[in-house]
Amino acid sequence: MRRSRRMAAAMSALAIAAGGLVSAAVIGVGPARADHCDPAEATASPSATQQNQRQNDQQQNDQQDADQNQQTDQPQDQQQQAPDQQQDADQQAPEQQEEAPQGGGAAILDPAQSPEPEESATTQSRRSRPRPSNSPSPSQSQTQAPDEDPTAEPSQSASPTGSASASPSATATGGEEEECADLGPFPEDFVDIRQVAPRQLDARAGRNGSRGTFVSQCGTNRNGHNNPDNFIVAPGVSNGAHHLHDYVGNVSTDAFSTDESLAAADTTCRQGDKSTYFWPVIRDRKVDANNNDPDGNVGQVLRARSATLQFRGNAASRVVAMPRFIRIITGDAKAATNGGANARAGWSCTGFQNRISPDKYTLCPRGSQLLRILDFPSCWDGQNTDSANHRTHVVFPGQNGACPQGTKAIPALRMTLAYTVPQGASFAVDAFPEQKHNPVTDHADFANVMPDRLMRTVVDCINRGRRC
Repeated sequence: MRRSRRMAAAMSALAIAAGGLVSAAVIGVGPARADHCDPAEATASPSATQQNQRQNDQQQNDQQDADQNQQTDQPQDQQQQAPDQQQDADQQAPEQQEEAPQGGGAAILDPAQSPEPEESATTQSRRSRPRPSNSPSPSQSQTQAPDEDPTAEPSQSASPTGSASASPSATATGGEEEECADLGPFPEDFVDIRQVAPRQLDARAGRNGSRGTFVSQCGTNRNGHNNPDNFIVAPGVSNGAHHLHDYVGNVSTDAFSTDESLAAADTTCRQGDKSTYFWPVIRDRKVDANNNDPDGNVGQVLRARSATLQFRGNAASRVVAMPRFIRIITGDAKAATNGGANARAGWSCTGFQNRISPDKYTLCPRGSQLLRILDFPSCWDGQNTDSANHRTHVVFPGQNGACPQGTKAIPALRMTLAYTVPQGASFAVDAFPEQKHNPVTDHADFANVMPDRLMRTVVDCINRGRRC
């Protein structure tokens, strides 16, 4: 009988030791995740992650208390034999630790003494860069931020509907989930297109309105013209945009472009349109690419499957020719922190063009492509080709489609960009780091370098109600 009790005590001690090993393996570092920061995997907010960790810690503490109570309830002779068996188990534990797979980390009985997991060179370089903050980087403070209205007062809102909050702090696990959550976008930045309410996109044209259209065919940037510059709002500053742009039209556009250099360059557009059209790229966040980008624009660039550059009329009047070299911007690249006053994002899906979300990425059903619909202002002051804030020389029509008094209607540019994106919340537009890839920050830029003859053709098509 006494021998049986000793055997039972030994088995109990081994079970306790094994339980500790299993618990340590469970809470140890799991296999390294791909470094692509897929928004679809960020299903819980940082606060929820911390709460789950606290629950796991509590469950482990409860299990340890139960094990201790079990030892206390054992007969005294079993308790006396248990230390000897425990010592044997402790001597066996290091051998099991050495045999643990590298991906699962070392199994250590005391979770509080777990060493920090080894990180790959890629992961270390990602985490060694400065975390995005709610204030511009030094390079941004020295120059005007692209597409930002310098006259606008930044609001405390982190999004048009949300409130400002500090960057999420890492939890006790220090895992890649927190790194991804710090980059954005977040699950709440996406919406099923079928949940977006239909609305009328354009004002109804009146008797004196101009109903025609002209499309400039410039391709989808198959020649790979990309750079993080913006010569309109940050002239002469390399990486002035802090995010990558796709360009079509003028093939020379960069931070140092001038009227003369644009006029002398070649173009991807038909009919000699040397205008420059550009917008921030969209990235596939499921693909582990561009991980070391200091501005947090990670993932593989997705080129638009189609890019429709359509010039439209005005609902209340005829249009006049826009001057050559006029610069026009739409949207606000810093709308997540500036507020939505200048935001003009439009997210939709093919087959659902009457449903447009201004502040969320749209999730499209299979067979439908993601759409970005970017409308430009079209009421010109009649004098200037640019202004200090790049906005006041050309403004948007009113809700009835008419231009404000003192302005003239010019052809209204609408960019419609179609993309094949991965299913689910697994894509994001390039953005300034502190904007956390908020969809409300979508924007685009245009400079007119059409020959005067071509501009006259555009105006004639629009005013005569033709489709050219």
